[in-house]
Amino acid sequence: MSFHLSPSQTEKIKTIFKQADALIISAGAGMGVDSGLPDFRGNQGMWQAYPELGKQRIDFTEIANPAAFKRHPRLAWGFYGHRLALYRQTNPHQGFQQLKRLAEILELPSFVFTSNVDGQFQKAGFNPDQIYECHGSIHHLQCLGACTQTIWSANELLPEINHQDCQWLGELPQCPICKGLARPNILMFDDMSWISRRHTQQAKRLEAFLKNHQHPVVIEMGAGTAIPTVRYFSERFSPYLIRINLREYTLPIQGGIALATTAEQGVRSIYQIFIE
Repeated sequence: MSFHLSPSQTEKIKTIFKQADALIISAGAGMGVDSGLPDFRGNQGMWQAYPELGKQRIDFTEIANPAAFKRHPRLAWGFYGHRLALYRQTNPHQGFQQLKRLAEILELPSFVFTSNVDGQFQKAGFNPDQIYECHGSIHHLQCLGACTQTIWSANELLPEINHQDCQWLGELPQCPICKGLARPNILMFDDMSWISRRHTQQAKRLEAFLKNHQHPVVIEMGAGTAIPTVRYFSERFSPYLIRINLREYTLPIQGGIALATTAEQGVRSIYQIFIE
């Protein structure tokens, strides 16, 4: 499946980039899907990837929940441990590099706003100081009971999972302070104990960036309406918004440009305008 911009879309994109003093890259789950990552927003997709959760009729809101770590610690860590290993071995698709290159070619300072917890932007070489992960990151851990405000790296964690039963094998990840159970530093459903220190620092850097750059253009990719955090953020900058979404491409009333395609193809079509 290939995608081509219409002449009027091409002209509109050129015009909004001419007026821009910065590039904001905003991304939801659809960004990672093009790298081969599963999208867990629908139960069918999740249960296909994790048949044991389907067997037990455990949906995403139940497993992505601190209560799951208390009730079924090996199952919850089986789910998150598998995801951690998957994200580590996944290579970001070409669109990541094209976005980076686009900012360089056009000499636009850039910042990333993402709801993805997969760390793919860092892996693709984006500056970690210019990334805001609004739901946290699977590559960082915290105490389940929040006995301390400390957040630590998951780099030392080597998941061993029984994929059939979605069970963590061996010793469960521990808080180094209280020796209780650790969990990913991700904002989950019904989450009263998420430690947001890292997130707050990222938010401050984004705020400072937006103070210095008042006319950004936003390229938004794969951000759905089920959890609309990324869409709401992007829409603040309408009509200087390019929304790339295969299905949910409706624009806000202030306008923008809608590209009904995948993240990777949409980025490629924009990139090609400026390298020709």
